Amino acid sequence: MKRRRYLPFLILAYAMLALAPWWWLDSSQSSASITEIPFTESTPSGAAGKEPIQPIPQHVELNKDKVALGERLFYDHRFSPDGSMACATCHIFKKGGTDNQSHSRRVDGKLTTTNALTIFNSSLNFRLHWNGEFARFEDQIDRVLSVSLKTTWQDIIHKLKQDPDYVSEFSRIYRDGMQISTIKDAIETYERSLITPNSRFDKYLRGDQQAITEQEKRGYSLFKSYGCVACHQGVNVGGNMFQKFGVMNGYFADRGNITQADLGRFNVTHQEEDRYRFRVASLRNVALTAPYFHDGSAQTLEDAIKIMARYQLGRPIPHQDIEYIIAFLKTLTGQYKGKSLSDYE
Repeated sequence: MKRRRYLPFLILAYAMLALAPWWWLDSSQSSASITEIPFTESTPSGAAGKEPIQPIPQHVELNKDKVALGERLFYDHRFSPDGSMACATCHIFKKGGTDNQSHSRRVDGKLTTTNALTIFNSSLNFRLHWNGEFARFEDQIDRVLSVSLKTTWQDIIHKLKQDPDYVSEFSRIYRDGMQISTIKDAIETYERSLITPNSRFDKYLRGDQQAITEQEKRGYSLFKSYGCVACHQGVNVGGNMFQKFGVMNGYFADRGNITQADLGRFNVTHQEEDRYRFRVASLRNVALTAPYFHDGSAQTLEDAIKIMARYQLGRPIPHQDIEYIIAFLKTLTGQYKGKSLSDYE
Protein backbone atom coordinates (compact mmCIF):
# COMPACT_ATOMS: atom_id res chain seq x y z
CA MET A 1 0.00 0.00 0.00
CA LYS A 2 2.84 2.40 0.79
CA ARG A 3 4.32 1.94 -2.66
CA ARG A 4 1.02 2.92 -4.26
CA ARG A 5 0.80 6.03 -2.09
CA TYR A 6 4.13 7.14 -3.52
CA LEU A 7 3.29 6.19 -7.11
CA PRO A 8 2.64 9.78 -8.31
CA PHE A 9 6.04 10.83 -7.02
CA LEU A 10 7.72 7.86 -8.72
CA ILE A 11 6.05 8.66 -12.02
CA LEU A 12 7.17 12.28 -11.70
CA ALA A 13 10.73 11.14 -11.04
CA TYR A 14 10.68 8.84 -14.07
CA ALA A 15 9.26 11.62 -16.19
CA MET A 16 12.14 13.89 -15.16
CA LEU A 17 14.56 11.15 -16.18
CA ALA A 18 12.72 10.73 -19.46
CA LEU A 19 13.29 14.34 -20.36
CA ALA A 20 16.99 14.14 -19.58
CA PRO A 21 19.45 13.37 -22.38
CA TRP A 22 20.45 9.71 -22.64
CA TRP A 23 24.08 10.48 -21.83
CA TRP A 24 22.97 11.80 -18.45
CA LEU A 25 21.02 8.65 -17.76
CA ASP A 26 24.04 6.42 -18.34
CA SER A 27 27.06 8.64 -18.68
CA SER A 28 29.46 5.72 -18.39
CA GLN A 29 28.42 4.57 -21.85
CA SER A 30 28.05 7.91 -23.61
CA SER A 31 31.34 7.84 -25.49
CA ALA A 32 30.37 4.60 -27.22
CA SER A 33 26.88 5.57 -28.34
CA ILE A 34 25.65 4.30 -31.70
CA THR A 35 23.30 7.24 -32.14
CA GLU A 36 25.66 9.45 -34.10
CA ILE A 37 23.85 9.31 -37.46
CA PRO A 38 24.17 12.06 -40.09
CA PHE A 39 20.49 12.90 -40.53
CA THR A 40 19.65 15.47 -43.18
CA GLU A 41 17.10 17.27 -41.04
CA SER A 42 16.85 18.25 -37.41
CA THR A 43 13.98 17.54 -35.08
CA PRO A 44 11.24 20.01 -36.01
CA SER A 45 10.34 22.77 -33.65
CA GLY A 46 6.80 23.77 -32.74
CA ALA A 47 4.34 21.16 -31.47
CA ALA A 48 6.72 18.22 -31.96
CA GLY A 49 9.46 20.01 -30.05
CA LYS A 50 7.19 20.28 -27.00
CA GLU A 51 6.32 16.57 -26.93
CA PRO A 52 8.29 13.82 -25.17
CA ILE A 53 8.29 11.87 -28.46
CA GLN A 54 9.92 13.25 -31.60
CA PRO A 55 9.42 12.15 -35.21
CA ILE A 56 12.03 10.05 -36.97
CA PRO A 57 13.97 12.19 -39.47
CA GLN A 58 12.94 11.29 -42.99
CA HIS A 59 16.41 10.81 -44.44
CA VAL A 60 19.83 9.64 -43.36
CA GLU A 61 22.99 10.37 -45.34
CA LEU A 62 24.83 7.12 -46.06
CA ASN A 63 27.04 5.77 -48.83
CA LYS A 64 24.54 4.18 -51.22
CA ASP A 65 27.05 1.67 -52.59
CA LYS A 66 27.84 0.46 -49.09
CA VAL A 67 24.12 0.21 -48.26
CA ALA A 68 23.48 -1.92 -51.37
CA LEU A 69 26.45 -4.18 -50.62
CA GLY A 70 25.45 -4.49 -46.97
CA GLU A 71 21.91 -5.43 -47.97
CA ARG A 72 23.23 -8.23 -50.16
CA LEU A 73 25.37 -9.50 -47.28
CA PHE A 74 22.46 -9.25 -44.83
CA TYR A 75 20.45 -11.68 -46.98
CA ASP A 76 23.34 -14.00 -47.86
CA HIS A 77 22.83 -17.53 -46.51
CA ARG A 78 26.54 -18.27 -46.90
CA PHE A 79 26.91 -16.66 -43.48
CA SER A 80 25.75 -19.96 -41.97
CA PRO A 81 27.79 -23.18 -42.28
CA ASP A 82 25.00 -25.15 -43.96
CA GLY A 83 23.51 -22.28 -45.96
CA SER A 84 20.24 -22.39 -44.02
CA MET A 85 20.31 -18.97 -42.38
CA ALA A 86 21.21 -15.35 -42.98
CA CYS A 87 20.99 -12.23 -40.84
CA ALA A 88 17.59 -11.62 -42.42
CA THR A 89 16.24 -14.96 -41.17
CA CYS A 90 15.36 -13.46 -37.79
CA HIS A 91 14.67 -9.93 -39.05
CA ILE A 92 11.72 -10.01 -41.43
CA PHE A 93 10.29 -6.78 -42.81
CA LYS A 94 6.63 -7.80 -42.79
CA LYS A 95 7.06 -8.78 -39.14
CA GLY A 96 8.40 -5.40 -38.16
CA GLY A 97 12.04 -6.49 -38.42
CA THR A 98 11.61 -9.47 -36.07
CA ASP A 99 10.56 -13.11 -36.54
CA ASN A 100 7.46 -13.03 -34.27
CA GLN A 101 8.87 -15.87 -32.17
CA SER A 102 9.35 -15.75 -28.41
CA HIS A 103 12.86 -17.12 -29.01
CA SER A 104 14.60 -17.51 -32.35
CA ARG A 105 16.06 -20.78 -33.54
CA ARG A 106 19.82 -20.81 -34.06
CA VAL A 107 21.53 -22.67 -36.86
CA ASP A 108 22.28 -25.57 -34.50
CA GLY A 109 18.60 -25.96 -33.68
CA LYS A 110 18.82 -24.49 -30.19
CA LEU A 111 16.81 -21.45 -29.14
CA THR A 112 18.21 -18.03 -28.35
CA THR A 113 18.05 -16.96 -24.72
CA THR A 114 16.04 -13.79 -25.45
CA ASN A 115 13.40 -12.54 -27.86
CA ALA A 116 14.80 -11.07 -31.09
CA LEU A 117 14.71 -7.29 -31.14
CA THR A 118 13.72 -5.49 -34.31
CA ILE A 119 16.46 -4.46 -36.73
CA PHE A 120 14.45 -1.37 -37.71
CA ASN A 121 15.60 1.89 -36.11
CA SER A 122 18.23 0.03 -34.10
CA SER A 123 20.71 2.80 -34.89
CA LEU A 124 18.49 5.15 -32.87
CA ASN A 125 19.03 3.15 -29.66
CA PHE A 126 21.83 4.17 -27.34
CA ARG A 127 22.90 0.55 -26.79
CA LEU A 128 22.28 -2.76 -28.54
CA HIS A 129 20.59 -5.89 -27.14
CA TRP A 130 18.28 -6.23 -24.16
CA ASN A 131 21.09 -5.95 -21.65
CA GLY A 132 22.86 -3.15 -23.53
CA GLU A 133 25.94 -5.32 -23.95
CA PHE A 134 27.02 -3.72 -27.21
CA ALA A 135 27.60 -0.10 -28.15
CA ARG A 136 28.76 -0.85 -31.69
CA PHE A 137 27.19 -2.79 -34.53
CA GLU A 138 30.57 -4.36 -35.28
CA ASP A 139 30.67 -6.11 -31.90
CA GLN A 140 27.05 -7.19 -32.17
CA ILE A 141 27.77 -8.76 -35.58
CA ASP A 142 30.58 -10.83 -34.05
CA ARG A 143 28.18 -12.22 -31.45
CA VAL A 144 25.56 -13.16 -34.05
CA LEU A 145 28.15 -15.04 -36.11
CA SER A 146 29.59 -17.00 -33.20
CA VAL A 147 26.40 -17.72 -31.23
CA SER A 148 23.46 -17.83 -33.65
CA LEU A 149 25.09 -18.67 -36.98
CA LYS A 150 27.91 -20.81 -35.54
CA THR A 151 30.51 -19.69 -38.04
CA THR A 152 33.82 -17.83 -38.20
CA TRP A 153 35.08 -14.89 -40.19
CA GLN A 154 37.68 -17.12 -41.82
CA ASP A 155 34.98 -19.43 -43.18
CA ILE A 156 32.86 -16.51 -44.36
CA ILE A 157 35.67 -14.75 -46.19
CA HIS A 158 36.75 -18.02 -47.80
CA LYS A 159 33.24 -18.51 -49.22
CA LEU A 160 32.63 -14.91 -50.23
CA LYS A 161 35.94 -14.68 -52.07
CA GLN A 162 34.73 -17.44 -54.37
CA ASP A 163 32.14 -14.96 -55.64
CA PRO A 164 33.77 -12.69 -58.27
CA ASP A 165 30.94 -10.13 -57.98
CA TYR A 166 31.64 -9.69 -54.28
CA VAL A 167 35.38 -9.40 -54.88
CA SER A 168 34.80 -6.78 -57.55
CA GLU A 169 32.33 -4.75 -55.45
CA PHE A 170 34.53 -4.72 -52.37
CA SER A 171 37.53 -3.66 -54.44
CA ARG A 172 35.51 -0.85 -56.02
CA ILE A 173 34.04 0.47 -52.75
CA TYR A 174 36.87 -0.16 -50.29
CA ARG A 175 40.55 0.56 -50.80
CA ASP A 176 41.45 -2.55 -48.78
CA GLY A 177 38.98 -4.76 -50.64
CA MET A 178 37.26 -7.60 -48.84
CA GLN A 179 38.33 -7.76 -45.22
CA ILE A 180 36.57 -8.55 -41.96
CA SER A 181 36.43 -4.82 -41.23
CA THR A 182 34.94 -3.93 -44.62
CA ILE A 183 32.33 -6.68 -44.45
CA LYS A 184 31.30 -5.38 -41.04
CA ASP A 185 31.24 -1.82 -42.31
CA ALA A 186 28.96 -2.69 -45.22
CA ILE A 187 26.52 -4.58 -43.00
CA GLU A 188 26.56 -1.81 -40.41
CA THR A 189 25.90 0.85 -43.06
CA TYR A 190 22.93 -1.13 -44.33
CA GLU A 191 21.57 -1.57 -40.81
CA ARG A 192 21.85 2.18 -40.23
CA SER A 193 19.71 2.72 -43.32
CA LEU A 194 16.83 0.73 -41.80
CA ILE A 195 14.86 3.62 -40.35
CA THR A 196 11.07 3.84 -40.62
CA PRO A 197 9.94 7.47 -40.74
CA ASN A 198 6.55 8.88 -41.67
CA SER A 199 4.37 6.90 -39.32
CA ARG A 200 0.96 8.46 -38.92
CA PHE A 201 2.06 9.65 -35.50
CA ASP A 202 5.16 11.29 -36.96
CA LYS A 203 2.93 13.15 -39.40
CA TYR A 204 0.77 14.25 -36.48
CA LEU A 205 3.82 15.52 -34.61
CA ARG A 206 4.81 17.48 -37.70
CA GLY A 207 1.49 19.30 -37.63
CA ASP A 208 -1.02 17.14 -39.53
CA GLN A 209 -3.88 17.03 -37.04
CA GLN A 210 -5.85 14.69 -39.28
CA ALA A 211 -3.12 12.05 -39.40
CA ILE A 212 -4.50 10.28 -36.33
CA THR A 213 -8.05 9.90 -35.03
CA GLU A 214 -9.56 11.29 -31.86
CA GLN A 215 -9.42 7.81 -30.35
CA GLU A 216 -5.71 7.61 -31.12
CA LYS A 217 -5.11 11.08 -29.69
CA ARG A 218 -6.91 9.95 -26.56
CA GLY A 219 -4.62 6.94 -26.42
CA TYR A 220 -1.54 9.15 -26.65
CA SER A 221 -2.86 11.35 -23.86
CA LEU A 222 -3.39 8.30 -21.65
CA PHE A 223 0.04 6.96 -22.61
CA LYS A 224 1.49 10.13 -21.13
CA SER A 225 -0.79 10.49 -18.13
CA TYR A 226 -0.31 6.91 -16.94
CA GLY A 227 3.46 7.43 -17.01
CA CYS A 228 4.32 5.07 -19.89
CA VAL A 229 6.16 7.93 -21.52
CA ALA A 230 8.60 8.08 -18.61
CA CYS A 231 10.54 5.23 -20.23
CA HIS A 232 9.15 5.23 -23.76
CA GLN A 233 10.04 8.62 -25.22
CA GLY A 234 12.45 10.31 -27.59
CA VAL A 235 12.80 9.64 -31.31
CA ASN A 236 12.63 5.86 -30.88
CA VAL A 237 9.88 5.87 -28.23
CA GLY A 238 12.32 4.04 -26.00
CA GLY A 239 15.78 2.58 -26.49
CA ASN A 240 17.61 5.37 -24.65
CA MET A 241 17.74 4.19 -21.02
CA PHE A 242 17.82 1.14 -18.77
CA GLN A 243 14.99 0.25 -16.43
CA LYS A 244 14.29 -2.51 -13.94
CA PHE A 245 11.62 -4.97 -15.02
CA GLY A 246 9.47 -5.04 -11.91
CA VAL A 247 9.68 -1.55 -10.42
CA MET A 248 6.47 -1.84 -8.39
CA ASN A 249 6.00 -5.62 -8.14
CA GLY A 250 8.21 -8.67 -8.52
CA TYR A 251 7.74 -9.80 -12.11
CA PHE A 252 10.30 -12.60 -11.95
CA ALA A 253 9.15 -13.84 -8.55
CA ASP A 254 5.62 -14.14 -9.95
CA ARG A 255 6.69 -15.67 -13.26
CA GLY A 256 9.21 -18.10 -11.75
CA ASN A 257 11.78 -20.24 -13.57
CA ILE A 258 14.39 -17.46 -13.57
CA THR A 259 17.11 -17.92 -16.19
CA GLN A 260 20.51 -16.32 -16.68
CA ALA A 261 19.06 -14.07 -19.39
CA ASP A 262 16.51 -12.72 -16.88
CA LEU A 263 19.32 -11.06 -14.93
CA GLY A 264 19.55 -8.46 -17.69
CA ARG A 265 22.27 -5.84 -17.40
CA PHE A 266 23.69 -7.61 -14.35
CA ASN A 267 25.24 -10.06 -16.82
CA VAL A 268 27.28 -7.19 -18.25
CA THR A 269 28.19 -5.10 -15.19
CA HIS A 270 27.89 -7.67 -12.37
CA GLN A 271 26.55 -4.84 -10.23
CA GLU A 272 23.69 -5.83 -7.94
CA GLU A 273 21.68 -2.71 -8.82
CA ASP A 274 21.60 -3.91 -12.43
CA ARG A 275 19.88 -7.20 -11.64
CA TYR A 276 16.68 -7.44 -13.74
CA ARG A 277 17.48 -4.17 -15.55
CA PHE A 278 17.06 -4.04 -19.31
CA ARG A 279 17.40 -1.54 -22.08
CA VAL A 280 13.93 -0.13 -22.61
CA ALA A 281 12.55 -1.44 -25.90
CA SER A 282 11.58 0.90 -28.70
CA LEU A 283 7.85 1.00 -29.44
CA ARG A 284 8.33 1.93 -33.08
CA ASN A 285 6.36 -0.54 -35.26
CA VAL A 286 5.33 -2.32 -32.05
CA ALA A 287 2.01 -3.47 -33.51
CA LEU A 288 4.00 -5.78 -35.81
CA THR A 289 6.63 -7.15 -33.43
CA ALA A 290 4.80 -9.50 -31.04
CA PRO A 291 5.57 -11.31 -28.81
CA TYR A 292 6.94 -8.77 -26.36
CA PHE A 293 9.60 -8.42 -23.65
CA HIS A 294 12.98 -10.09 -23.45
CA ASP A 295 11.34 -13.41 -22.63
CA GLY A 296 8.63 -13.16 -25.30
CA SER A 297 6.03 -13.75 -22.61
CA ALA A 298 3.39 -11.25 -23.80
CA GLN A 299 1.62 -12.45 -26.92
CA THR A 300 -0.46 -9.34 -27.58
CA LEU A 301 -0.28 -5.60 -26.98
CA GLU A 302 -3.08 -5.95 -24.46
CA ASP A 303 -1.05 -8.54 -22.53
CA ALA A 304 2.01 -6.30 -22.63
CA ILE A 305 0.14 -3.24 -21.36
CA LYS A 306 -1.42 -5.19 -18.50
CA ILE A 307 1.99 -6.51 -17.45
CA MET A 308 3.52 -3.04 -17.64
CA ALA A 309 0.65 -1.63 -15.61
CA ARG A 310 1.07 -4.19 -12.85
CA TYR A 311 4.85 -4.41 -12.63
CA GLN A 312 6.04 -0.97 -13.74
CA LEU A 313 3.19 1.33 -12.70
CA GLY A 314 1.74 -0.65 -9.78
CA ARG A 315 -1.86 -0.05 -10.84
CA PRO A 316 -4.46 -1.58 -13.15
CA ILE A 317 -5.49 0.16 -16.36
CA PRO A 318 -9.18 -0.12 -17.33
CA HIS A 319 -9.95 -2.12 -20.47
CA GLN A 320 -11.23 0.91 -22.38
CA ASP A 321 -8.06 2.84 -21.65
CA ILE A 322 -6.00 -0.12 -22.83
CA GLU A 323 -7.92 -0.07 -26.11
CA TYR A 324 -7.18 3.63 -26.51
CA ILE A 325 -3.48 3.09 -25.83
CA ILE A 326 -3.34 0.22 -28.33
CA ALA A 327 -4.95 2.49 -30.93
CA PHE A 328 -2.17 5.01 -30.31
CA LEU A 329 0.58 2.37 -30.50
CA LYS A 330 -0.68 1.28 -33.91
CA THR A 331 0.01 4.79 -35.23
CA LEU A 332 3.73 4.19 -34.65
CA THR A 333 4.02 1.84 -37.63
CA GLY A 334 6.34 3.62 -40.05
CA GLN A 335 7.46 3.37 -43.65
CA TYR A 336 10.51 1.82 -45.25
CA LYS A 337 11.44 3.16 -48.68
CA GLY A 338 8.12 4.97 -48.84
CA LYS A 339 6.02 1.88 -48.11
CA SER A 340 4.24 1.19 -44.83
CA LEU A 341 5.62 -1.85 -43.01
CA SER A 342 2.02 -3.01 -42.66
CA ASP A 343 1.91 -3.48 -46.45
CA TYR A 344 5.02 -5.65 -46.80
CA GLU A 345 4.40 -9.18 -48.03
